[in-house]
Amino acid sequence: MELFRALRISAAGMEAETTRLRVVAENLANRDTTADSPGGEPYRRKTVTFENRLDRELGVEQVRVRRVQPDMGALPQHFDPSHPAADANGYVRTPNVNSFIEMMDMREAQRAYSANLSVLEVTKGMLQRAIEILR
Repeated sequence: MELFRALRISAAGMEAETTRLRVVAENLANRDTTADSPGGEPYRRKTVTFENRLDRELGVEQVRVRRVQPDMGALPQHFDPSHPAADANGYVRTPNVNSFIEMMDMREAQRAYSANLSVLEVTKGMLQRAIEILR
C-alpha cells in the first residue's frame, strides 16, 4: 500500500535528521574543548553526509546517513601562553566550531524533521479515515 511507503520514507528522513541534530549538539557542546598538552589536537567539528539508498522492499530511494566525519578545516589559534596546550610561541589551537553555522544547521535539520513529521501525521490521518470508511 502506498501509504505505508510514505510512512517508511518519512521515518527514514526523521531518523537521518535526528542524527544530524545529535551531531550539531555535540559540536556546540565541544566548541571550547582544547587539547590538554602542547601540540595536542583540539575538538574538530563533525559533519554529517547523507545519501540516497534504494530500499528494495519498497522500491524507492530513502535518505540515510552516509557518514559522520570530522571537518578537517583549519583550526583557529589564539594567543594564551599560560594555557596548558600552548605551543612554544604561546598559541593555542581551538576547535573549528562556528556557533552561527551550527545554529543554522540545527535550524535546517529541525525544519526537515518537522516536514517529515507532517507527512507522517497526514499519512496516519489518511489511514485512519480509510479504516473508518471500511467499517
